[in-house]
This record gives sequence, C-alpha cells and structure tokens, in this order.
Amino acid sequence: MRMKWYRAFSFLFTSIATGLAAAFLVLLMRPDFAGRETAIPRPPVLLERSGGPVSYADAVQRAAPSVVNVFATKITREKTPALFDDPVFKRFFGDQASRPRFKRENSLGSGVIVDSNGYILTNNHVIEASSEIQVVLGDGRSLPARIVGSDPETDIAVLQAAGSGLAVASLATSDDMQVGDVVMAIGNPFGVGQAVTMGIVSATGRNQLGITEFENFIQTDAAINPGNSGGALINALGQVVGINTAIFSQSGGSHGIGFAIPIVLATDVMTQIIEHGRVIRGWLGITGQDLTPALAESLGIAYREGILVSGVLQDGPADKAGLKPGDVIVSLDRQPIQGSQQMLKTIAGKAPGSPMSVSVYRDDAEAEQVAIVGERPPISERR
Repeated sequence: MRMKWYRAFSFLFTSIATGLAAAFLVLLMRPDFAGRETAIPRPPVLLERSGGPVSYADAVQRAAPSVVNVFATKITREKTPALFDDPVFKRFFGDQASRPRFKRENSLGSGVIVDSNGYILTNNHVIEASSEIQVVLGDGRSLPARIVGSDPETDIAVLQAAGSGLAVASLATSDDMQVGDVVMAIGNPFGVGQAVTMGIVSATGRNQLGITEFENFIQTDAAINPGNSGGALINALGQVVGINTAIFSQSGGSHGIGFAIPIVLATDVMTQIIEHGRVIRGWLGITGQDLTPALAESLGIAYREGILVSGVLQDGPADKAGLKPGDVIVSLDRQPIQGSQQMLKTIAGKAPGSPMSVSVYRDDAEAEQVAIVGERPPISERR
C-alpha cells in the first residue's frame, strides 16, 4: 500500500516539474504569449566630432591661424629722483647721477589678421607709444609690423605686417549676438602661447564701464586673461564676432567677466583709419549727464527724460547754436534721447559740417536750436 502511494506521488511531482519547466522555456522564447514584448535594442547615438555638442575643433582650426601674438617694445624715460638735482648732491657726486635714464619695456598682446594686405586688428593699449612691434604667426614666423593708426576712444589699433601667405579671419557680418550664444576667446594669455577658452555671451551692449569713451561691449564668461587683449572672440562657426579688450578683475586673472568690442564696430574704425588716418566723428562741444528725478528735485526743475547740459565749450558748435548750461536736451534731429551714451553716439555719427536740430527745455519751455556739427578733436586736445 505504501509503495502505491509513493509511486503516485512521484508521478505527480515529476509531471508538475516537467510542466513548469516547459512553461518557463515557452515564456523565455516567446514572451508575446504572455501579452508583452521584449524591448528591441536601439543602436547607440553617435555624434560627429564636428558637431557642436561634442567638439568645436573645426571652428577653432578655422579661426586660430589668423590670430597672432603681438610683441611691442617701448622706450620709457625713468623719473629722476629730486635729490639728484640738488646742487649739494651734484657737488659731491657730479652730474652723472642726474642724467636721464631710459629703459626698455615689452608688452604682450594678440591681434587678428583681417585683410590679405596684412592689416591686423588689436587693442590700442597693447601698442600705445611703442617704438618696435613684432607679430608672431601661428606657423611660427615672426614679422615686423607698423602702426597704421589707432583710436583710443574705442581702444582699437590697426597694424600692418609685411608677409605672404597670411591666414585671413572670417568675420561675422553683423553684431546680432544673443545672450547664450557659444563663443570662444583665442589669444596668448600670460605669454604661454596660443590658447582657446570657451563660454557664452553673458550680455550685449554693455556701456558706462569707464573703459573707453564709446562703449558697446559684448560680455562673456569665456576666460580672458592678460595677453588675450586684441585677440579674437569667435562664434561656433569660427567667425570673429569681437576683439577681446578687457577683464573685470581685482587680481589680474579671469573672474568670468570679460569684454570684447563687436567686430562691426572694430572694422568700421579700421576702415576710417585706413582711409583717413583717423576716425572722423561729429562733435558739439558740450558735456552733460542723465537727468534723474533726484537731480531734477535738487535743482528745482521739472523732471523729464533727457540730458542735463553741464558745460558748453566757448565758441564751440553748441555755444554758437545758443545752448547753455542748465538746458535739458530731450531730442536730437527730433529723435528722443534717453541717455548720455545714446547722445554721444548720435552726435558722433553725424558728419562734421552738417546741421543738427537740438530740442531743449529751458525755463519750462521747449525750444529747438540748430547746430552745425564740428569734428571731434583728439583726446590730447581736449585735456
């Protein structure tokens, strides 16, 4: 009796185990019988090296050969201590100590070749007062360069190098940069050799920074360090969109706030320098400041948006047109003026010798004067 129960139990156990094993094999090989499908493996997404999310090597290779290192030599006179001019000192030590002494100073910067004739854009502060300039190309050649001209009011200078086979930069045709655009700074930071840093456009149209008279900077967080000045700020296509100019730093190193001159402004300055030897701008001979509600209240005048005239140059264009200190300029050529930078650019953009209507508020009444625009004199003549 026990044997029969054992055989029955053994047969039942074997049948159940065999069924479970068969069901497992069927589900493993045909999961759709259970109402679900296996995930079809997808091929991995491969991005090309030239694609933006992976690499900007193509853009850099396109622009880097046109960026040069600029070595400028200056001869400066050392200040002679007042003690050396003292008669008693000269009596014992003679005139040798009081003779003027000169020293050679070297400055380092970068530049961008923008024309097949060898014209190079750089910063004025890189080459200012230099007696000798050498540019080193990306292929290692060192060429002498001459100063064609400079414009301290935008910090732009134009050099010309004598050489053949120069790599010319591709320039952006507009300054329509947007916040968030990818940009790269190419230059020679700290003299270590050509290097590239990447970031984005942090802001556009930056002004009133006190760097130059005419400010319309591109702000970027791409690292710009000493030696980068005059180098190229390029976009993701390898086009030059700006000339690196300044950094905001208390230590001398990059803090992620750099400024570049838009290439459209830089090339306009370059064209005038090549054609005229200088930049020709309009000028009225006035100084002013933005009229604010607080300033209007302190002066006891009604507030209105405009520029409060604080000074008028005697016999200048504005003086001849009848403008006076205390006038509030509200429009130029009947276009509203909303800030001193806008007024400066509007006047500068007017051709010398042409008339300009100036609407002012004086004694709570609006009056329109007509001024004949003069040519803006150099900084040295306005000091």
